[in-house]
Amino acid sequence: SIMLNSITDGLLCCLMGKTTNAVGPLDSVESTNGYSFMEVKPGRILRVRHSVPNRPAVEGAEETQPGGPERGLVHCKRKITVYRNGQLVIENLGDAVRSEILHCQSSSGEPNSTVELELSELAGQAPAQAPTGVPGCGTPGCGTRDGAAGPAKRRKRKPKKVINIDCKKQITSCKGTHSDVVLFFIHGVGGSLDIWKEQLDFFSKLGYEVVAPDLAGHGCSSAPQIAAAYTFYALAEDMRAVFKRYAKKRNILIGHSYGVSFCTFLAHEYPDLVHKVIMINGGGPTALEPSLCSIFNMPTCVLHCLSPCLAWSFLKAGFARQGAKEKQLLKEGNAFNVSSFVLRAMMSGQYWPEGDEVYHAELAVPVLLVHGMHDKFVPVEEDQRMAEILLIAFLKVIDEGSHMVMMECPETVNTLLHEFVLWEPETPAGDGQG
Repeated sequence: SIMLNSITDGLLCCLMGKTTNAVGPLDSVESTNGYSFMEVKPGRILRVRHSVPNRPAVEGAEETQPGGPERGLVHCKRKITVYRNGQLVIENLGDAVRSEILHCQSSSGEPNSTVELELSELAGQAPAQAPTGVPGCGTPGCGTRDGAAGPAKRRKRKPKKVINIDCKKQITSCKGTHSDVVLFFIHGVGGSLDIWKEQLDFFSKLGYEVVAPDLAGHGCSSAPQIAAAYTFYALAEDMRAVFKRYAKKRNILIGHSYGVSFCTFLAHEYPDLVHKVIMINGGGPTALEPSLCSIFNMPTCVLHCLSPCLAWSFLKAGFARQGAKEKQLLKEGNAFNVSSFVLRAMMSGQYWPEGDEVYHAELAVPVLLVHGMHDKFVPVEEDQRMAEILLIAFLKVIDEGSHMVMMECPETVNTLLHEFVLWEPETPAGDGQG
């Protein structure tokens, strides 16, 4: 049997911080209630909620895509140039399907478009310059792509690096009855898989296979008392192990806040397996670097003493309203209920220099960006900039939502997610050829 052992608070807070989670040694096992425990490394055990719907023994008719093999085929052809002065130039070559994908209202319909960005721009500033030929999103709150193009003479400078992307991707509708589709949900700092309760229940009832892990030190996963266990790379390898175990032919990644970075990492590592990505309040396409001037750099014992204030601050910043309902959601979601040691290690371990603008611009997978307008952690400008960088992106802003928008507005979020899961580009004949 699986035993979850809680470590008492008897040790000094300066040594251990708040109560940590601990899981006894065991093999990876599936339990009857949909939760399993997976040992990603010796002694490093993650709780995973895994729900597989009951399906008929014989399937196949619904697996075939109507309209022939060319349906939903997108030709991704892109040239990314990085200059020594920090300028990034993205050229979309022959990408005629882009304007339709973004449901543009003012697109000129031109297949070729260029986006110029300054890598040195601070997050939150105005979105980068681009010529009017680049389509705008047409969604309220979405970053428009108008403005003057940069001087042509800039492009004559010797580039530091040039990246060419030329690939064809089949983007199909993913119905719950498709046995080759899996939805992965990854939470952020201080959360747990419980924050996804409404989404997991919703998609499970529709017949989807869903997978949601607790990050190390969160929820019911084990909490090693060593800071190196919580670096981006350590957590990313955990998510890789979970993904490799449960992935099928078409996988959709859904991330919230810090969890978005792990979705991006997996989409970059497994382009043939990741079908679509959903980023909820994930922020801009910038490389991760821990803040030097942060409250989380304080000693663990100080953070432990401040934990009631931190929890209150999270409630204020994470929810548009701070009523009884929101407090109950926070409690039920087991959110911000991690040890001071884990919280400090998570924040200081957010180092990922590879995850810069170029890294995001290389993604050829369709992305849905969901932003809660009242989010005090992530400004809307950051998600607008993400939409600017990504090849195929929708940005949807939820006016009544904040950072924990999937808990505050579950019906709205579930509808948006479901529409995107079912979305399939109507590619006219011939447009798949660049």
